Amino acid sequence: MRKSAVPPEVLKARRRQLGALIPGCALVLPAWPEQYRNADMHYNYRPESNLYYLTGYDEPECCLVFRPGKTPETVMFVREKNVERETWDGFRFGVDGAKQVFGYDAVYPYSQFTKVAPELLRGCERIYYSMFRNREFDVLFGEAVMGISGWRPRYGMGLPPIEDANSVVGELRMRKDETEIEMMRKAALISAEAHIEMMKATKPGITERYLHGVFLKEIMERGATTEAYGGIVATGNNATTLHYRFNESTLESGQVLLSDCGAEYQWYSGDITRCWPVNGRFSTAHKRVYEKVLQLQKELIGMVKPGLPHMDLQKRAVEGSVEILLDEKILTGTVEENIKAAAHAPFYPHGVSHLLGLDTHDSGVLMVQGKSRPLEAGWALTIEPGLYFPANNSKVPDELKGLGIRIEDDILVTPEGNENMTRAVPKDAGEVEALVGANYK
Repeated sequence: MRKSAVPPEVLKARRRQLGALIPGCALVLPAWPEQYRNADMHYNYRPESNLYYLTGYDEPECCLVFRPGKTPETVMFVREKNVERETWDGFRFGVDGAKQVFGYDAVYPYSQFTKVAPELLRGCERIYYSMFRNREFDVLFGEAVMGISGWRPRYGMGLPPIEDANSVVGELRMRKDETEIEMMRKAALISAEAHIEMMKATKPGITERYLHGVFLKEIMERGATTEAYGGIVATGNNATTLHYRFNESTLESGQVLLSDCGAEYQWYSGDITRCWPVNGRFSTAHKRVYEKVLQLQKELIGMVKPGLPHMDLQKRAVEGSVEILLDEKILTGTVEENIKAAAHAPFYPHGVSHLLGLDTHDSGVLMVQGKSRPLEAGWALTIEPGLYFPANNSKVPDELKGLGIRIEDDILVTPEGNENMTRAVPKDAGEVEALVGANYK
C-alpha cells in the first residue's frame, strides 16, 4: 500500500492551526477534477494544493469537510476501491485505506457527499468554500447547502454565509513548516543541479527544446515529481518575451540564453532563472549589463529579512533598473522622473518577487488594507530582477538588441535574515562561462 509523503502528525498540526482561525465554522475542499486530452487520454493528475496541504491525499474524486472542535472533525470523502479501474488507472486507497494510512476521523465514499454533507454542515456559523474554482463540484456543494436549508428557518436562521477557503488556508501556507522547508530545499537543489547540466550541454547549433529535454531528464533522475511549470528556454531575442513557450529555435554563437525552469518535488516548486552565453563567453556589452543586473539581484536578496515590507523589494528593483538604464544611456533624466513616467516599463515590466511553495505562485495575501505586509520567518519567495531589450525597440543600442537578462533565486526568510535555497547553481559571470559547453570541451 502507498504511504503518505507527509507524516500524519504534521497534517494534524496544520489542521489544528486552521481550526484556531475558523472556530465554529466548516471548511469544504474538493479535489481538482481529472483532466482529459480527449475521451480516454489522461493527463498526469496533480492534487489541489490546499487539499493536499491539509490532508496529504493526492487522488482525484475526493473532498475534505473539516469541522474544528466537532466530532467527527476531519471527514474525507474518497473514491472507492475498484479492481477493474485499478487495472487501468492504478492504485486507489479506498475508504478503508484512507482511514488506515491517513488517520482521518471519518471516511465516506465520494458518491455519498450530497447525502452525508448536509448533516455535517448543520450548525456551522459559516462555511469556507472557494466558488467557481471547480465548476463540477460547485453543483454538489450547492446541493449539500440546500440540504441544510429546511431546518434553519425553524430557528429564524438563514443559510450560513460562505467565504473563500483559499484566503484562510493561504494564510497558513505562507509560513512554511519544517516538513515543507525540507521539500522545498530538495526541489531547489534538483532545479539547480539540472541548470548546471543545461549549461554544460550548451553549444551553438543545438535547439532550445534539446536543452529543455536535458532539464527534464536531469530533474526526473533526481526524483522530481514533474516540472513545476512549463519551462522557458529562450535564446537571443526570444528571451525578451517573458513567457516564451515555443522552445524551438536553434542556438547561435553570440547569443545569450535565458532558462526559467523549475522542478516539482512532492508537489513543492523550485523556480530558477539563469542566463549564459551560448558560445561560453559573454560579449563586452552583454557582460556589462549582466553583471549590473546580478549586482542588483544580490542587493535585493540582502534586503530580505523579517519585518521588511514586501513592496520595498519592488520599489528597489524599479529604482535599480532605472539606474542601470540611465547608466546605459537608454533613458535620460533623473531616476524619479523616469519612475513617475514608468519609462522603465518596456525594459522591466514584471514584479521582482512572488511567494513560492505548493504552487509556483503560491497562496497568500501580500497587501492588507492597502499596506504591504512585512516579511515573516518561514515565508519562501523568489527574487528575480530583469532587463529586456527587444530587437525592434529603437531606443536600444545595436550591441544590446535581442538581449534578455533575468536572474532568479528561491529565498527562505529566516529569523536572522534569509537562506538562498538555489545557491548551488552558479551565477557569477566567470563561473557561468566556465560551465558552458563543458560536455564538449
